[in-house]
Amino acid sequence: MTNMDQWAKDWLDTQRNKGVKCLEIKQRGEKYYVYHSTTYWSREQRKAIKTSKYLGRLDSEEGFIESNKDASQSNKATIPEVRSVTEFGNSVLLHESMKEIKPLLREGFPDNWEEICALSMLRVTGNVPLKRAESSWQKLYNVESMEPDLRPNSLSKMLHNVGINREGQELVFKSLLDQSPQLVYDLSSMFSRSMNISLAEKGYNKDKIHVPQINIALMCNANSGLPTMIRSLPGSVKDIATLCNSIQELDIRNKLLLLDRGFFSEDVFLFLEDRNISYLIPARRNSHYYDTRIHLNGHFRYHGRLIKCGSRMVGNKYLYLFEDQVLLFEEQNTLYEKLDAGKITKNELQEYLKKAGRILILSNKEMSEKEAYELYKRRETVEKRFDTYKSTLSADRLYLQDNESVFGHVFIAFLSLFAYCKLEMLLKNANLNKKMTPIDLLFEFSKVYHVDFSEGGRVMEIPKKIKDIETKLGLCIFPMQGI
Repeated sequence: MTNMDQWAKDWLDTQRNKGVKCLEIKQRGEKYYVYHSTTYWSREQRKAIKTSKYLGRLDSEEGFIESNKDASQSNKATIPEVRSVTEFGNSVLLHESMKEIKPLLREGFPDNWEEICALSMLRVTGNVPLKRAESSWQKLYNVESMEPDLRPNSLSKMLHNVGINREGQELVFKSLLDQSPQLVYDLSSMFSRSMNISLAEKGYNKDKIHVPQINIALMCNANSGLPTMIRSLPGSVKDIATLCNSIQELDIRNKLLLLDRGFFSEDVFLFLEDRNISYLIPARRNSHYYDTRIHLNGHFRYHGRLIKCGSRMVGNKYLYLFEDQVLLFEEQNTLYEKLDAGKITKNELQEYLKKAGRILILSNKEMSEKEAYELYKRRETVEKRFDTYKSTLSADRLYLQDNESVFGHVFIAFLSLFAYCKLEMLLKNANLNKKMTPIDLLFEFSKVYHVDFSEGGRVMEIPKKIKDIETKLGLCIFPMQGI
């Protein structure tokens, strides 16, 4: 507006003095165009949206020329200039998935929350390295007018700053843990050959790869499956020690912790009981607790499979024994095949058959056998979460140069996992999870574009398939008319 010719400014001032409101002049080259510009409040996006209507053009001699008159005097109609085309549908969906986390990020990371939020959303779709973050963000419609600095060097500094801000991370974890009466805990690892990362140490991993690794401890809400906490730990620390280190920093008193048999230990039982934490842990197959006589006088069905069950209290522990009839048949068949092949003796066969198809679970909390079994099976959720998490975690891991950057990188991947799980919950609640994944959902919604014209912007046509999905998800993210 500062380079506008004085005659155009005078015309605009004259109109305003006459009481004409909402006029805006846009200059392109040496030509001036007049628009009626205003804003309206979008309930879907919860913010003010600007709309502009083209009225005509200004001429230094003829003054204002209405658009219809202008068109009739021209050999061709005026075609609005397209400024940009961005992906609208998936952008709104990503912002929706982060809605619960954003207030916590603003509070815990006031200087970096926009960069954290943007990078986390970008990585919901997969491995987006720092060098591609800025260009990937520019493809998305800027729903909330965010202005993150996504240059690679700036993001590297951001990861370091986020890594040292443990208070900000704890704020997010505490809020999520408060909503989770039952928690699943599991451990995995990532590999790094960086010489500057002291966390990377050689240790045991399921893949039996002897390279420097970093342990990753993950907690999930057992009911919703949403991740609630993440921890980076030295790679040489044993499973039980990682559990103790993780729990010492958290307040999960009066909650129930679900663990796998790798944590089965009397020391773990005592550690959790001293902190008033309930636990549910499957026993190792060689545990002496299997020698306890428990009658299988109950039964229930789990996903169509017949499960015989029984329980008994020993000391201050409740023992829950289950016999899966399908698993029993499979293990018996396998054992007899080993006997026929000479891999085991008849005496070994008899010992193995005593535990075939059986699962023994220990807890310091009384519950029904069916409840204990269903809680045990929820552990499968966190294992699937780790598969998703590690694909995101692989981005830029070779370029992390210090422990603090690792902490920040792990936290960003955690937020991406949270957003991914939110989308997964939407699909599950709409009974669409068997037909599509969150990645499929984002791909479909990316087909809805926002086009920014010279006289304003609007959302382009919405395919019927996508509108149907939006309805089934119970969302209202697309406007009833162009914006």
